[in-house]
Amino acid sequence: MSEQDQVQDQAQQENQPVFSIEKLYVKDMSLEVPHAPKVFLEQGEPNVDMRVATESQKLEDEFYEVSVTVTVTSKLAEDRVMFLNEVTQSGIFRLANIPEEDLQLLLAVACPNILFPYARETVSSTITRAGFPPVLLAPINFEALYQQQQEQGNA
Repeated sequence: MSEQDQVQDQAQQENQPVFSIEKLYVKDMSLEVPHAPKVFLEQGEPNVDMRVATESQKLEDEFYEVSVTVTVTSKLAEDRVMFLNEVTQSGIFRLANIPEEDLQLLLAVACPNILFPYARETVSSTITRAGFPPVLLAPINFEALYQQQQEQGNA
């Protein structure tokens, strides 16, 4: 291989798209059981509500922090809160040589898809450790959420 070929190969490798996970971590976690211990003696089927939010920010060249915040609230029929659990699962991702239109898609879909299973496990574990039956969160289609947000932004 000639020296010119090696230089071309190196230039091509430097321009290759890069998507890597640098760090995954729990950024914030809280659990409130406002009516403990009486809530453990109450009967009835609780109403469980889940909300999910995502956000991303650029840290420095090629590095982004993406966060998925999951809030789970369980209430009894008379609107008494059994528990309120909020988990923010975050990650630092390296994204390089990626076109701008694809960058937003990766930050809004691919990264949350990586983070959500970790947030889901943390929510389930925290609620179980608080003395409640496990809450198993259904998977989320972040691509559909992204498309919905794009349509709302265009409207």
